[in-house]
Amino acid sequence: MLKRNLTLIDGINLILAIVLVASPWVLSFPAGTVSLNAMIAGSAIGVVAVGALVAFTQWEEWVNLTLGIWVLASPFVLGFSSIANAMWTHVLVGLAVAVLAAVELWMITREPPARTAPG
Repeated sequence: MLKRNLTLIDGINLILAIVLVASPWVLSFPAGTVSLNAMIAGSAIGVVAVGALVAFTQWEEWVNLTLGIWVLASPFVLGFSSIANAMWTHVLVGLAVAVLAAVELWMITREPPARTAPG
C-alpha cells in the first residue's frame, strides 16, 4: 500500500513539473528570469520525480522539498511577484511539491522497520 501511495505522489510531482516547465509558453511569462526559473526548477522536479518512480530513495524527497520551497519563494526572491500569473503559478506549484514531499517523508518515517528472523 505504501509503495502505491508513494508512486502516486511521485506521478503527481511529475505532472506538476510538466506544468511548471510548460507555464512560460501556456501562460505567456515574459522572457528572462521568470521563464528560466520555471523551466530549470520544473526540469529538476521532473528529474527527481522520474528518479523516484524508477528507484525510490529518501534523499529524493528532501531534494523535492527543497525545490518546492525554492519555487514557492522564488517570485519574491527573484523579484517577479508583480507578474500575477507567474507568481501564482510558482507559489501554487511550489507549495504542492513541498507539501507532497513532506507527506512522503512523513509516510516513510512512520512505517515501522521490517522484522527480521532471529539469526
